[in-house]
Amino acid sequence: MNSQSQRGKSLFIRKRREAFKQYIDTKRLKLTKQRSIIFEEFFSYPGYHVTAEELYERVKRRCPKIGYATVYRTLKLFKECNLAFERNFGEGKIRYEPVRFEGEHHDHLICIGCGRIEEFENEQVEYHAKEVARERGFEVTNHKVELYGYCSTCRERTQKR
Repeated sequence: MNSQSQRGKSLFIRKRREAFKQYIDTKRLKLTKQRSIIFEEFFSYPGYHVTAEELYERVKRRCPKIGYATVYRTLKLFKECNLAFERNFGEGKIRYEPVRFEGEHHDHLICIGCGRIEEFENEQVEYHAKEVARERGFEVTNHKVELYGYCSTCRERTQKR
């Protein structure tokens, strides 16, 4: 990672930490060492879609005394204060994803073969979604596009059989 992207990542994490601290204060909660470790681990991977179990496994390596319930409750706090999206990609698990910036919107490609999740942004998708809503007199407050199928790696594996 070059120094400019490292600075950008540091700024990203610092702003999220300030927002989380402010939210915690308004709820009259404490920013405990455990919450700080969970915070650092979660926000070190923007664009990653993690389950509570996956994050717990990563956090446990750094601090074996942190319990699963603490990780789960902290992820819920991230969601409550708009620092994380809660996603359900139809696999029976809730995944959490760091919000990169206020007003952020992107969509997802989900491989039903290997479970890979790829984010994408497409102005035509956004435009057409707004057009469809406008034509029907519908006011959109939010939307999500999730495209399910097979990634190129899974398709290649299938073709080789």
